[in-house]
Amino acid sequence: MIKHIVMWRLNEEAGDKADNALRLKRRLEGLNGKIPGLLRLEVGIDFSRESESSDVVLYSEFESRQALDAYQIHPAHAEVVPLVKAVRMERRVVDYEV
Repeated sequence: MIKHIVMWRLNEEAGDKADNALRLKRRLEGLNGKIPGLLRLEVGIDFSRESESSDVVLYSEFESRQALDAYQIHPAHAEVVPLVKAVRMERRVVDYEV
């Protein structure tokens, strides 16, 4: 199984951070059940607001590396990418196998 974790800091110049975080959460969690090999996807919004915190985190599980690769180019995921790029200022990602 592959775990794919992404953390974003949102750009304040892109609009209200809280609204953008909720939009990201809804759109990304809407991918559940739409992409083959995607076992689980959840999105969390940070409440601590510490200086070192990210604003939004995506936690997802995939059947295999091939499933993760297919997710990256899947049309449903591609529809969400412009929103993510429009509201983020920083992105960190970790992919690992268990």
